[in-house]
Amino acid sequence: MRFLKAIFHLLMIIILTLLTQVGGLIYILTLTQVRTKRKRRIKSIGAFSGLYLIATFLVIPYIAPIFGREKIKDSEVLEAHSWFYKLANRNYVKPELNLALKEISRDFNKQHDGVKLIYLDANFPFFDSFPLLPHLSHNDGKKIDITFIYETTNGAPTNSKPSVSGYGVYAKPNTGDFDQPNICLDKGYWQYDFPKYLTFGNINKDIQISKNATRDIIERIVNQNNVGKVFIEPHLKTRLNLKNPKIRFHGCKAVRHDDHIHFQLK
Repeated sequence: MRFLKAIFHLLMIIILTLLTQVGGLIYILTLTQVRTKRKRRIKSIGAFSGLYLIATFLVIPYIAPIFGREKIKDSEVLEAHSWFYKLANRNYVKPELNLALKEISRDFNKQHDGVKLIYLDANFPFFDSFPLLPHLSHNDGKKIDITFIYETTNGAPTNSKPSVSGYGVYAKPNTGDFDQPNICLDKGYWQYDFPKYLTFGNINKDIQISKNATRDIIERIVNQNNVGKVFIEPHLKTRLNLKNPKIRFHGCKAVRHDDHIHFQLK
């Protein structure tokens, strides 16, 4: 029984660390303070939850700048797609990227009143090279994913998205388009299509990508001097008539990018 408990605690530490960076450490602190006997399990859960929330919202934002990162602050023109990205400490970036996000979202909103820049995974608050799974490169504070802009059936841009997570619902190649996802899959890169399993539910099925608004936000991204690369699928670069050399193909070893936009600092 002790062995099974030890395995369970080890798995919890690993999972919480991979998901949130700091959750495993807080779990260990909880174990040292609260015995896990049956009568105290609820107390353990409460202690962990309380410590985690205090750390996430009251402590980490003030420590992260020591490591060169800042918390992204939601505003009237910029917000996380889901509470998960903030609760899991996946909303930290370098100050230069934070400034770029503010400028892009503010300028975009001037042209598309009421439409926000919605972000997904950014980076953890501490340490370069610490992996933010399932991403390969979100480990230095310089990268962020944002959603496409979508529109309703009457063509009006909306803040709604087609999946709970913001990932996994693809703006697929049309007949005759260059089909990079199929090329990568045929080469054996099975993970390329994996985000379709990470939607956590498809919603708002009556919306579709807004070509005009999505092109507008990408153009504002590439016009930022300190932005070095933007990743979307080649068929979308063609469909949206984007020419800037900063917009590149990310390679088959990553995952497909016709469900979100990735951009990063130089």
